Amino acid sequence: MPHPLTELKVDTVRKRQGTAAHQVTGDICIVGAGVAGISAAIESAKLGRDVVLVDALPVLGGQMVNSLIGLFAGVFGNAPEYRQLTHGMFDEIFADLGPGGDLHFNRSHTMTVFYDEVVLGRWIEERIRSLGVKVVLGAVIQDVELRDGRIESVSFASRYGDITVCATGFVDSTGDAALAWEAGLPCRIPERTIYGSQQLVLENLDENHKPGRDELAERVGEKAGEYGLTRHDGLAFFFPGRNTAVMNMTHIEAPLDPVHASAAQLEGRAQADRAVAFLRAEFPKAFGDAKVRAYGFPGRRQTRWLAAVHQLTLDEVRTGHRFEDSVARTAWPIELHDRAEGYVWELFEPDHLHYVPLRSMLAPDVHNLVAAGRCVDGDAAALSSIRVMGPCAAMGAGAAHALELAGKESVHDVKPADLHDRLTENLD
Repeated sequence: MPHPLTELKVDTVRKRQGTAAHQVTGDICIVGAGVAGISAAIESAKLGRDVVLVDALPVLGGQMVNSLIGLFAGVFGNAPEYRQLTHGMFDEIFADLGPGGDLHFNRSHTMTVFYDEVVLGRWIEERIRSLGVKVVLGAVIQDVELRDGRIESVSFASRYGDITVCATGFVDSTGDAALAWEAGLPCRIPERTIYGSQQLVLENLDENHKPGRDELAERVGEKAGEYGLTRHDGLAFFFPGRNTAVMNMTHIEAPLDPVHASAAQLEGRAQADRAVAFLRAEFPKAFGDAKVRAYGFPGRRQTRWLAAVHQLTLDEVRTGHRFEDSVARTAWPIELHDRAEGYVWELFEPDHLHYVPLRSMLAPDVHNLVAAGRCVDGDAAALSSIRVMGPCAAMGAGAAHALELAGKESVHDVKPADLHDRLTENLD
């Protein structure tokens, strides 16, 4: 006789033709669960909104966690004051991850924060769960219903079936402006490639012999051709006391064509392997026994973004122009990766700040959509200075409050003073 614990009936079924999509409703639908989307979700939930958070990846955290970026940039101002410019979710992260030794504050021209991406990923998951956010993962946009200047619903495809999300307001935090693009809204693309990066984590290192930043960059510049390296400089972010480092030594194309994007991912890993061979040979005391612990998902910097009411300009960044409807600020340099072999790195003075206005996050004539993160509008150089994590999180919070203030009316009619009152800690 069969053992009762193994006696399990199995049914034979098939998909019914014309099966209706699964319906999900909420006050706010946020598409994209990277730093901007997570910030928007946390802030919206804390405002009491019913939040739906959707991402094409099967995990939360976007590039922040899954591309192994390894450090928060743009959260703090420049030396010597190192003023914290973005609060909100970062205050929570610093309070929760700091005591366990999973953060390291690194001071140079500004202050960046190294983090353990595994611990951060779990923190994000539990924070989103604790707030009751409805999460839909592994879902890509199929269609957007835009009627009379309002997005009414977005349809997604997933391996578990189709989903339609209806909401009062929407946040495009996809990074590539996927929601705006599928809605048929005007978007911008750069005339030449802005390169992404294949990050990786190396372990089994000896940090006592790590090369200095300038020494590493100089050696790469001298020997890039010998090792077949595309990028002629490189960065190593050592996490103190762990003998591990996040390596940023590649430049990979970031196409929007699906076949070319997949090929670029494989090329990025090949570049990363060549970089590891270089490190083992050229810095054997630090990297001689290096092993790859993980390859990140492809890191994408600037690919496609919303053509908004206002395009932030390089001059506005350089002069620190403060807008009446500002929602975010940073002091991060101009960091334009538009050459395969290198990039522009333009630092600002100690007291410099520059700002992102709400109008650079709003599509003309659409009343319930706010972009947040690296798909807001700026010229290529201006965007290169505001697409880092600090201001992206502030934009996510700003999007949450703008949509809450607008309600069922238009985000274009939100009063700047009312928005400022809600975002004081990220602006003053």
